[in-house]
Amino acid sequence: MLAIEFIIVLLAIYLGARLGGIGIGFAGGLGVLALAAIGVKPGSIPFDVISIIMAVIAAISAMQVAGGLDYLVQQTEKLLRRNPRYITILAPIVTYFLTLFAGTGNISLATLPVITEVAKEQGIKPCRPLSTAVVAAQIGITASPISAAVVYMASVVEPMGVSYLHLLLILIPSTLVAIILMSFIVSWLFDDKLANDPVFQKRLAEGVVEQNRREKTVIKPAAKLSVFLFLLGVLSVVAFAIINSKGVGLVSEPIMTTTNAILIIMLSVATLITLLCKVETDVILNSSTFKAGMSACICILGVAWLGDTFVQANMDWIKLTAGDLIAGHPWLLAVIFFFCSALLYSQAATAKALMPMALALGVTPLTAIASFSAVSGLFILPTYPTLVAAVQMDDTGTTRIGKLVFNHPFFIPGTIGVTLSVCFGFLLGSLVL
Repeated sequence: MLAIEFIIVLLAIYLGARLGGIGIGFAGGLGVLALAAIGVKPGSIPFDVISIIMAVIAAISAMQVAGGLDYLVQQTEKLLRRNPRYITILAPIVTYFLTLFAGTGNISLATLPVITEVAKEQGIKPCRPLSTAVVAAQIGITASPISAAVVYMASVVEPMGVSYLHLLLILIPSTLVAIILMSFIVSWLFDDKLANDPVFQKRLAEGVVEQNRREKTVIKPAAKLSVFLFLLGVLSVVAFAIINSKGVGLVSEPIMTTTNAILIIMLSVATLITLLCKVETDVILNSSTFKAGMSACICILGVAWLGDTFVQANMDWIKLTAGDLIAGHPWLLAVIFFFCSALLYSQAATAKALMPMALALGVTPLTAIASFSAVSGLFILPTYPTLVAAVQMDDTGTTRIGKLVFNHPFFIPGTIGVTLSVCFGFLLGSLVL
């Protein structure tokens, strides 16, 4: 039965990849139906994860319509054009901090055209900075104070004596240093000269490579205010989590969970931006960020539900086969997280599905926290929205998916970034905890 269930999961994911976009969420639901048909009890739906993403996306979408996202992209473009030769190193740092700020990697979508354009102007293969930037955004989710993944992780480790503040003190430095080193390694090891790429030369001869610059966007008057309001919301979430943390001990009985606080604060931020920046709510529904975010929610709903159904149905087998192995080799937990995240399609959903299993196996807080960054293996399968967008935006053809599916430019940088994040997590965690 285990083999049959696993085949159903793989077929559902394959079908979703063929459908593309939101279709992977649809196929996940079909996979749950197929598992239920052979007697498998459906698993838990990560409603708290989905609700956090919805609230954060609502605030970001309001900020986008107010011009805040254009303002952030403008500042990004200024930074990259000031140091164009180092775009492979700077681009991932930018997308990392944007993700840290926003709590979702979807915000990096707006920077991808700028990264592509600057790379082309410098004669650098766009696949180099695009791959490191996309991967950095995915890893950044596991360090963002307002991401659903980090909020869930905080709720898991606090009963083990690790405060929200200590969690961030481990995750932020370890992931930041990892993506910087990853970027240097990619710059050193791989040829980045665009002129050396045969696919680019062919597309250039065919006249399909765009050479003109994008038109400059006019920044709206309320753009800076919308960014300030969103930043204020992020700081409010962090302040709430720290004040109400059991490790800090300022509040003995919080009136709400951090999840509820994020929902309240982010929806309030969206309201303030809408009122003070005079944003029309109908326009928010049609914004690219809102559409991408809601699509991500459907994808997580289907795929995470499918993954949780399979994991929960086979939890006893997993404990039996993996318990002693992980106890003797703690780093293997990161390997499990890494490959399962590709199937579960979400850092938060992966953590929620597998972290209870890890705790049941008796892993230490250090192992759990250090391995947490490994839930960022969403780049393994070339189906994630930011990855697909990067491929579509690179008209030079250097950012392409190979015939073997796994041989794409995101795999090696991503694997390096995740591996370094885990290693630094163990190192820094041993000093902080």
